[in-house]
Amino acid sequence: MRKEARLALGITVSTIVLGACVAGPGTSANAQKPRQISASERAQAAQAHPEIMAEFGGAYEGPGSAMVKRIGKEVAVRSNIASAQSECTVTLLNTTVVNAFAIPGCYVYMTRGLLSIMNSEAELASVLGHEIGHVDAQHSKKRQNAALGSGLVSILATVLTGSSQVGQLAGQLGQAWTMKYSRDQEYQSDDLGIRYMTAAGYDPFAAAEILQSLGDQEALETKIRGQTEAAQVPSWARSHPLTTARVKRASQKAAATGVKPGQLKRDAPDYYAAVDGMLYGDDPEQGFVEGHTFAHPVLKIAFEVPQGYYLNNGAAAVTASGAQAQIQFSGGKLGDGDSLDSYISTVFQGVLGNSKAQYTGVQRTTINGLDAATATARVTTQSGNRDVTVYAYRTGGGSGYHFVFISPSNVNASSVVSTTARSFRRLTDAQAAALRKRVVQVVTVRAGDTAQSISQRMAFSNYRLERFLVMNNREENPTLRAGEKVKIVVYG
Repeated sequence: MRKEARLALGITVSTIVLGACVAGPGTSANAQKPRQISASERAQAAQAHPEIMAEFGGAYEGPGSAMVKRIGKEVAVRSNIASAQSECTVTLLNTTVVNAFAIPGCYVYMTRGLLSIMNSEAELASVLGHEIGHVDAQHSKKRQNAALGSGLVSILATVLTGSSQVGQLAGQLGQAWTMKYSRDQEYQSDDLGIRYMTAAGYDPFAAAEILQSLGDQEALETKIRGQTEAAQVPSWARSHPLTTARVKRASQKAAATGVKPGQLKRDAPDYYAAVDGMLYGDDPEQGFVEGHTFAHPVLKIAFEVPQGYYLNNGAAAVTASGAQAQIQFSGGKLGDGDSLDSYISTVFQGVLGNSKAQYTGVQRTTINGLDAATATARVTTQSGNRDVTVYAYRTGGGSGYHFVFISPSNVNASSVVSTTARSFRRLTDAQAAALRKRVVQVVTVRAGDTAQSISQRMAFSNYRLERFLVMNNREENPTLRAGEKVKIVVYG
């Protein structure tokens, strides 16, 4: 959540769906014909772009950004849609989520999280080429009906409650499930991506390598977070299903190009130089997620969610979803002369819109030394009754913060609501100062260094070796050569 927290939740799931739509099976890469990006595609992309930027933390312009833009345009110009590099807009997003996507109009997006686990410019060219392939083949038009269907939960929530914000929350929490690709659809885009990167002069065998790394990252995420929470994390591996057969097939397609491994450029040294110093993990301006805790060093606030709830740190709100409830945390203006009652009324108005649902009388309390208040509304929907509970806090300085909890009325979510709401607190100056950013550091292996010894320098309290192996695409017990480059994560 950014410092300038606001009540709006940002982009809805339907916008993301348009960016991740796919083609039907059986379309041959060789069947693609040169075409012009239509004016309507450009207009829709330009309209969606600011919303996508707001949802994913904006553009990251630090180390790695120039490389992503350059290679994205190099690959795009080898496709059937971009006759000039200026026709595609390529953005490195300021988020730790491991993902990439593109929308019609040739707007292509890569996240810092995904870039951090790559190890060459060729791997980057592969992923960008894959995403451009979806645009090149006009997959969104071929999957339009399916895209609308996958946004149904968000649309229903909006219609049934009269609330755009409840709909947006439902959509935002469902992002991990909206970008599903069939095997044939993925194979088609793999083929296109390999074709583009090879034409751009990059080693096509890197395609299989990054697919393997993505699978390893997914497995590590599951291990660290646990099966339930990891399944909620938006990731390229879930939106682009990975299998051993797909990795093997990518190698076969690379061999079919006639290029020998290592014959074309990989540019690993250039990649390492570009990402050295790149921000890793959460941006301090958006706050930090550590396990089940959210802490913001600038706003000097923190809270926890229970086990089983994965925290998603968006630009405008922090969200979480679990078996009992959906949770949204955000902020707004609350002057010294404003009442918490009126603040809660404003929140409910934003959530329930023009709905006639009434909420209970506001109950005043004190939580961790802060003035707080809460109220609950029951909303009748075609799917059953829903309870919407708001907890609001006065923190001073003209700011207020609040949780919105949405749960089925027949589910007892009181423990989740109470535990989360009562964990909200102000941070001391010392506690806020202790929240430090992490950055990628490229180091040169020295004689006697091992993966185990180097990984101990990683700025994590757990899974240091496993994280090191994944972000450097190394097998277990690797042999490191003196003089080679590897990446670690350190405090910045």
